[in-house]
Amino acid sequence: MGAFSGQVMGGIGLLRRATEAPAQAGIFSGQNPSDYNALDPIRLWVIQIVIIIAMIQLLSLFLSRMRQPRVIAEVIGGVVLGPSIMGRIPNFTERIFPAQSIPLLTLTANIGLVLFLFLVGMEVDFKIIKRNAKASMAISSVGLIIPLGLGAALAVPIYRVFVDDDVSFGHFLLFVAISIGITAFPVLCRILTEVKLLDTTVGVVVLAAGVGNDVVGWILLALAVALVNSGSGITALWVLLAAAGYVLFLAIPVRWALRWLARRTGCLETGQPNAMMMTVIILLVFVSGFYTDVIGIHAIFGGFLAGLIIPKDNGFEIAVVEKLEDLVTIVFVPLYFASSGLNTNLGLLNNGITWGYVVLICAVAFFSKFIGCAFAAKIAGFNYRESGAIGVLMSCKGLVELIVLNVGLDAGILDTRTFSMFVLHALVLTFMTTPLTILLYPAKYRKHAGTILDKEGASRVSEGNNLRGVSISLEQSFKSKFLVVLDKIEQLPSVMALTQLLQGPPIASSSISISDKSSTIQKESTAGTILPSLSIIPSSPTQLGHVSVTALRLIELTDRTSAVLKSQQAELLIGNDHILNIFRSFGYLNRMAVSCALSVIGHEEFPSSVSSHASQASAQLVIVPWSSCTTTGNDDGGQSSTSMDHLSHGIFPQLHPNPVIAHSQYIRKVFAETPTDVALFIDQNAPPPYGDQRGQHLFLPFFGGPDDRLALSFVAQLCSNPSVTATVIRIHRNSMYDLTAVNTINSIGETKNIHSGFTSVHHDTVYNLQDVQALATSEEADNAMWAQYTFPSTINHASALARIEFKDEESSQPLHAVLTGVTDAITRSRLMHSRLLVVTGRSRSMKHDAKRDALHAELLELCKDYGTSLSTDVQKTLGDVASAFVAANSNVSLLVMQSR
Repeated sequence: MGAFSGQVMGGIGLLRRATEAPAQAGIFSGQNPSDYNALDPIRLWVIQIVIIIAMIQLLSLFLSRMRQPRVIAEVIGGVVLGPSIMGRIPNFTERIFPAQSIPLLTLTANIGLVLFLFLVGMEVDFKIIKRNAKASMAISSVGLIIPLGLGAALAVPIYRVFVDDDVSFGHFLLFVAISIGITAFPVLCRILTEVKLLDTTVGVVVLAAGVGNDVVGWILLALAVALVNSGSGITALWVLLAAAGYVLFLAIPVRWALRWLARRTGCLETGQPNAMMMTVIILLVFVSGFYTDVIGIHAIFGGFLAGLIIPKDNGFEIAVVEKLEDLVTIVFVPLYFASSGLNTNLGLLNNGITWGYVVLICAVAFFSKFIGCAFAAKIAGFNYRESGAIGVLMSCKGLVELIVLNVGLDAGILDTRTFSMFVLHALVLTFMTTPLTILLYPAKYRKHAGTILDKEGASRVSEGNNLRGVSISLEQSFKSKFLVVLDKIEQLPSVMALTQLLQGPPIASSSISISDKSSTIQKESTAGTILPSLSIIPSSPTQLGHVSVTALRLIELTDRTSAVLKSQQAELLIGNDHILNIFRSFGYLNRMAVSCALSVIGHEEFPSSVSSHASQASAQLVIVPWSSCTTTGNDDGGQSSTSMDHLSHGIFPQLHPNPVIAHSQYIRKVFAETPTDVALFIDQNAPPPYGDQRGQHLFLPFFGGPDDRLALSFVAQLCSNPSVTATVIRIHRNSMYDLTAVNTINSIGETKNIHSGFTSVHHDTVYNLQDVQALATSEEADNAMWAQYTFPSTINHASALARIEFKDEESSQPLHAVLTGVTDAITRSRLMHSRLLVVTGRSRSMKHDAKRDALHAELLELCKDYGTSLSTDVQKTLGDVASAFVAANSNVSLLVMQSR
């Protein structure tokens, strides 16, 4: 047969086989995707995954508002999808969770559980136990011995009433005692995170006690599984010996080899595992799980042991967790807890005796933990509230107990009824933990463990403060101690640009004084005599040793495992955080004393953290950056520019309002709670197209009031730097109620729409300047300060004031006049190749000041002129004057200042 004929016959054969093969067109051939197919199980598996995750996310959405840990939503989701509720829908279980598909779902859940226990192992930090050894060991020991004993006693009546005689009583007693006695460490960490106790003495001690309790719980679990899986006592002994040998093998040679490999590949130095290192780690996890499974212990024990030996240097384990946690916690772990719920049938709890034992189990499990741990805490020196909180927290259940119950169910030691009873008690106790903790130990009674500070930076600040005592004639209004808040790396350029202006010229112009004690410069004459020691004392408050900056790094504490690890290792992070390291180097290059502080807290706690750190650092001014990173580029590839339109759309958009509103509220809380002066810095300037930028030009519209007086004094201080010039315009209103709009500022930019609605303004006042006398006193202070700066009687800061241009203007429309003035300032700064910064007072203080009301009315007219609708959030956060620049899309950086 020829070649062509052979090809034809081969094609006919392929066609015949294709017609005889099963249909492959899927739903187009009438197949039902929910039908289980052992050769193609992924279809039903995906359906199960989607339903489980969707149910858990929906429940978590509501339970999170009640500050409950996610594990409750995961277990309840399984209960809802199981025979208790949705399983009663005809054909639901047969279609969605048929018996043939459960092994694949269980396999996926167990893989995820091994990985999750690996993450839990990395959470365990034995250093916490060492730092709190006495109290934590006492609480952990009492919190184990009493519940284990009462749990064993409770097993006797439960066995007689609910368990068949063919089940080993010893095995049943062991499982009940473990489920009653253990504390769920992973759940405990997340509850401590939710109730904001991680940085308190109670949280630290509970965490340390939980670590010890967790380790003992895993040992007891391994013992229970070994006894169940072994046929005789000698077999169980061999299993335990093999497990002990494997623990030593992992703890010594494998741990050493893993650390050596991490150093050899450079991963330990950088704190970031590469692809090879992650491959080795993942293989180690599964091989470890395989070994513990084949010797007769559950595979999860191997994953937990692998997590214990991961190097914890330089944040390495945090980077490993970040690479795995999302897939594990979002997809895999919910499957395991949901499978526990699927095995739970609350319909079997159908008589009074059963419910009576459920209540008894809950009471014994709670009070055995609560009374024992609270008593141990009281003996250790805690007060009644702290002891009660420790007792409640140690009673929480979760992961380990559910694993014990599932192992007992699979081994036939527990039936569905007893399994459901213990699952329900775990849910009840975990649900009670958060509200009882908040009730017994509210925020006002909490004692924080302390602030994480950079020792080297703190010493530098101390040295700078000592030098301040010998400096000559500093004006009280000039500031030398600053606190800058950093929570994003995008804020660094703007913060460094502003902070650099605080530093004055080099010490070359300093005065020299004689000192009898210490010497900075010593010279020896040719005759061998020693000259008197000389001490160089800066003549400006903004020179070396007199400007100290504390950089406060805020890291948001979430429910992620990596975030919990960061909160436990804040002392390590402060030395390795890249944002703080960059700012340290910046301070060193600019001759500034820089200290660093770090807080890992929830976003809603940011304002209180800023307030407390400002008090601890004795800061005179807190600088909070709010940067807009969006840029627009020209089609011809020219300069990218940042416009005020990005401020309105990027910082205050109507779309995606939730994070914007939250951040706006954060800024306003900082203004309201901080016990010192505050400056909000909004950087809108893009880098100039030329390389010879020569300095900074400041523009200050002075309307009067405490905030404007603070802004004026700060502008004068910045002008001590020779590269800084300023224009200060004092605006007088010649007709308070003349609100005729005059559009004199078309050159600022095209009309833009700020997509947010303007509503009535609700004043968030800071001061109480409401009476006529107080307003008159404030106006007198304005006049005195203006005269002091425009006609200085001393020469202390003559050079700084000489770089300031003072103007007096009258206008019936002050905001329009200010925008006209800033147009001239923009032109001037471009000619001088300098950056422009507009400094304004927030001026949200005078509730009944007619001038402020008139400014607000003019702001409304200004919005109409430009076709913008300015949101209440903008006006409340920035004040009327700064809001005018946003409404006009002025494309200038803003420094909004508030005096305390």
